[in-house]
Amino acid sequence: MSTVELERPRASNYKLRVIDCDIHPAMTSWTEVHPYLERQWIEHLTVYGSHLRHAFSEALSHPRMSPDAARIDAYPEEGGPPGSSLELMKKQHLDPNGIEVGMLIPLRWNPGSQRNLDLGVALTRAMNTWQVERWVKQEPRLRASVLIAQEDTVASVAEIDARGGDPNFTQILILPKTDEPLGRRRYWPIYEAAVRNNLPITIHVGGTNGHPSTGGGWTSYYMEEHHSVAQTMQAVVASLVFEGVLERFPELRVVIMEGGLGWVPSLNARMDKHWARLRSEVPHVKKPPSEYVREQVWFSTQPMEEPATSAELIDLFDRIGWDRLLFSTDYPHWDFDDPRYAFRANLTKAQREQLLYENARKFYRLD
Repeated sequence: MSTVELERPRASNYKLRVIDCDIHPAMTSWTEVHPYLERQWIEHLTVYGSHLRHAFSEALSHPRMSPDAARIDAYPEEGGPPGSSLELMKKQHLDPNGIEVGMLIPLRWNPGSQRNLDLGVALTRAMNTWQVERWVKQEPRLRASVLIAQEDTVASVAEIDARGGDPNFTQILILPKTDEPLGRRRYWPIYEAAVRNNLPITIHVGGTNGHPSTGGGWTSYYMEEHHSVAQTMQAVVASLVFEGVLERFPELRVVIMEGGLGWVPSLNARMDKHWARLRSEVPHVKKPPSEYVREQVWFSTQPMEEPATSAELIDLFDRIGWDRLLFSTDYPHWDFDDPRYAFRANLTKAQREQLLYENARKFYRLD
């Protein structure tokens, strides 16, 4: 069996074929969504602005080590934030890195976490249309995500049903810092709508719910906050399992995006052990938790914990399941993963193609 080592001397000899599951588009100006936003809400934003559950609501929830959490070279020459220039995105990322399909994950303005629910609903509708008009119609390699104001379940279901038949959309985006754990029944109509419309749920790190970033309270440093995303995602997975979401909706597909993956085997083992002893508390969970995770949950590769040796990384992938891994770059953010060098392991050509392309093709049902 042949192997491909992702070292720089060999990278240029291999033609990449990539589905990037995490690209962050940005607006050059907030006025870009005005054509898709009712006059009432344009005036509201002008007078009152956005209202999230932290101070300085139009700022990031924690000071970043890099402005806009972005690569320095991702600022367009013509101005605007990183991710706002389609031409630079094509030149810097889509073309040289062999991106055949790129999934858009808009994060700015965080419409799902707006305290004013009606504003959040209006923003999600506007930003969904903005993705299609500003990006997908201009670049056929890109796909949009259905943004929802998840605290308004009725409106979220309506938006999912409205976008569900549109091939420009490939997934439903939820940020995990919701008002309550995502397994709670108030969110179940969203999962039902996802299954009905044959769309997966992507849970991407982020959101603001007013709660501290960690179970131990607020962090002092960006590095602490950055590590807390793994804790958040573990809580999300446990909630989906033990609240019964994955049992109730066996056709639901969930991807954990940008939350790391080194913790997956230990979480599975811990959940299985406790389920074996305490399952009488959760009779609706009918099989070991790891089986639900193995069948219905996928994980993106960025940011990826990198063990000291190639063998350890291979072992980690073996334990999670090679077919459960979706490649992502996080373009244009500072911890971007270049697909040529993202895996510090001796992968076979088949393994590499599976991680970079085939898994996502099957997961998003792109055929």
